[in-house]
Amino acid sequence: MGTSSNSTGVAGPDSRPAVAPGNLPLMSRHVAIVTDSTAYLPPQAMERHGITAVPLTVVLGDQALEEGTEISARSLALALQKRRSVTTSRPSPEVFAAAYRAAADAGATGIVSLHLSAEFSGTYDAAVLAAREAPVPVRVVDTGMVAMALGFCALAAAETVEADGSLDEAVAAAEKRAAGTYAYFYVDTLDYLRRGGRIGAAAALFGSALAVKPLLQLDGGRIEFLEKVRTASKAIARLEEIVAERAGDGQVDIAVHHLAAPERAAALADRLRERVPGLAEMHVSEVGAVIGAHTGPGLLGAVVSPR
Repeated sequence: MGTSSNSTGVAGPDSRPAVAPGNLPLMSRHVAIVTDSTAYLPPQAMERHGITAVPLTVVLGDQALEEGTEISARSLALALQKRRSVTTSRPSPEVFAAAYRAAADAGATGIVSLHLSAEFSGTYDAAVLAAREAPVPVRVVDTGMVAMALGFCALAAAETVEADGSLDEAVAAAEKRAAGTYAYFYVDTLDYLRRGGRIGAAAALFGSALAVKPLLQLDGGRIEFLEKVRTASKAIARLEEIVAERAGDGQVDIAVHHLAAPERAAALADRLRERVPGLAEMHVSEVGAVIGAHTGPGLLGAVVSPR
């Protein structure tokens, strides 16, 4: 279930003061890589490759909190379990403009800005608006992905730049990675996806009525049903089968994500290490508050990304 990405290229003057989020001092290469906080890249990887992540916002009650710095996944899970009101919002164009300006001030002559699916968020649109006034050329890409499916795209672009690749080559590398990447996930309930408008009420009601445990996938930048399984244990076993089959014998990177289910994630990762002969890198991490707000506690996901 690869998905195509969408990119746009824009540039222009900008007189706004610069704000330096993330790892901007490291972005002295000729092409800077910017993504957003839903990529859930390991901090060490962001630092090593000089990738900056612009934060999305989680609105908890009447508090607007930046993902990754002001609200943790654990706090988010507790709020959801208490049925507190949780919504999410995109970064403003001004935040992106500041990030682009800071990248240019650090020496970048071009920027690749890679973001989660525009089907999920207005983040891509905000980045496009900001890019129109950036001091250097900016290519904004809707990867159609999220979580480490997006993170692997950012890493592909960064590695291309480090090999002295051009702006266009970095975009092409990210788009190629997006087209070959597959993301699957299991949720304990469809209620959170329904509340956030990520699936229809009829689909959520159907799942609840039959007491099924759904396996879902990213397809065309949207969340789609993959299979319906009767129990959680069978659903997780089937998730493992699907990921192993998709990985095949070639060289792949895999990410296992969870929310408030670390034992499930660790066990799945261990089994996949045994089953995938071409495994290059395995990343295991808890998703952040933005994705967690729409999936709920118990999420278990896996990303398969061929090199």
